[in-house]
Amino acid sequence: MADPTPLLSQANNTPCDTTTQTNEQHHLPSLGSTIEKCIGEINWSQFLQAVLISFVWIFDAQQTFITVFTDAMPSWHCTGEYKNLNQISDVRSNLQLGPTIKIQTDCYSATSFNDMCNLPKGSWVWDGPAQTSMISEWALECENSIITGLPASMFFMGCLVGGLLLSTLADSSSLGRKNMLFYSTLLMALSSFLTTFSPNIWIYSSLKFITGFGRATIGTSSLVLASELVGKRWRGKISVIGFFCFTIGFLSLPAIAYVNKDSSWRNLYLMTSVPTLFYCMLVKIFVQESPRWLLVRGQKEEAIATLKYITSITQSNLNLAINSMSSNEEENNLNVDLFYALKILMQKKWSSRRLLFVMAIGFGVGVVYYGMPLGLGNLSFNLYLSVTFNALSELPSSLVIFLFIDKFRRRIALLVFCIISGVFSVMSTMEGEIWSKMQIWFELISFFSACTSFGIYLIFTTELFPTCVRNSALSMARLAVVFGGVFSPLLVGAGREYAFLCYGVFGLAIGFSGVFGVFLPETKGRALCDTMDEEENKGKLSCDILA
Repeated sequence: MADPTPLLSQANNTPCDTTTQTNEQHHLPSLGSTIEKCIGEINWSQFLQAVLISFVWIFDAQQTFITVFTDAMPSWHCTGEYKNLNQISDVRSNLQLGPTIKIQTDCYSATSFNDMCNLPKGSWVWDGPAQTSMISEWALECENSIITGLPASMFFMGCLVGGLLLSTLADSSSLGRKNMLFYSTLLMALSSFLTTFSPNIWIYSSLKFITGFGRATIGTSSLVLASELVGKRWRGKISVIGFFCFTIGFLSLPAIAYVNKDSSWRNLYLMTSVPTLFYCMLVKIFVQESPRWLLVRGQKEEAIATLKYITSITQSNLNLAINSMSSNEEENNLNVDLFYALKILMQKKWSSRRLLFVMAIGFGVGVVYYGMPLGLGNLSFNLYLSVTFNALSELPSSLVIFLFIDKFRRRIALLVFCIISGVFSVMSTMEGEIWSKMQIWFELISFFSACTSFGIYLIFTTELFPTCVRNSALSMARLAVVFGGVFSPLLVGAGREYAFLCYGVFGLAIGFSGVFGVFLPETKGRALCDTMDEEENKGKLSCDILA
């Protein structure tokens, strides 16, 4: 059983070793070692800070998958008058009402939304109010998949552009981690709130782009800020809080949508954006800036104030520790932004090759990870329950990764889970009375495997690249996943007419993408490298051993 004492212990139990720092003037401690000594073991102040910061993942998940309900194709039925006319057995009536009965017969024999568009308007109606979905409210049921999938695609396009333009601001600008988290969340919340007043699909899509643009850096800013407020021993465990909050946010969507099922789809945006605005106020008031980032920026007084707030170290010990440290290395690293690191990655043949294969895998995984929840409305199963089951499947996926990631080879595990996801995704397109009942189970197995592939993919990527470019390589890997998400809504829309264009293409995409992992070096049990030369030499040594 884990010792509960560290969580409750105060930082003054492991104070900064100022005596050693004073005696060893010839060797100044680095910024990282100084912060580790000052922060010490985690206490309640740090834990509550991490929880508050990670709470943003709930709103991130809600905005990511909200279009599953707001942009869903509502159910419909044939009008009752034609059904009654069909029951008339009088031959004379049948002769007189022959065209009407033919309309009725065509209506009840319609099997797809494409057939519905060929029927007269009066022969069918929506099961609920037209305001329950943006498709029924704006009469988009007969538009092609590009139009109906445009809002969701624009959201992921905004994530892609935001990730490219905003990814370095938290490091290289004067905003910092806290302000980047605050302004990103605020932009996402405001644009989501304004979405409730969209007059047409074009304004709606534009606001979804802004929402995605703001959302792009929320996960990264939250993860980095939470991990920099605690010592290295607790960083991995603190990161799990964010993933857990994301699952909670995903799970909350079907509950909110079910309560709102007979009301306007705009209420979903209202019910998710208003709490996000209140959360922004909490971030501005209570969240502390990263002391590490403040010290790198030369803001020592602010850093000391933050450390005093989250720890119990005395003012004098903090002053001695911080004044005796060396921050030259950190200042040099500050000038290395994403685009400079990309230049380094592309200069080396081995690193550019790895990055290309990694992004190819990420594209296929992203198509499925973001596309499957959006396509649940195409299956013959209750939408609210299917979204709930999909959200719950992320929990065992995280557990499998946690328990077995050190027992299996990365590229083999990635390939196996990608193939499993692909096979069951294709199987979910099979038609027939029996196969229709099995669709949701095939989809759940496929989504579980895709979630597991996604987790292995992120871990594998961090181990493939050295420290000097690791963050930038991981950012590009995440952008590839989002880029796959851009195409998912289009495939979902096309799948309403032809089932294979949705889950069938999903399966092919992730199945073939997993093959690219075979061409990457295995990283299981291998120590991480810090420089490009070290990583290159280790790669050559591995090739010589294999030869």
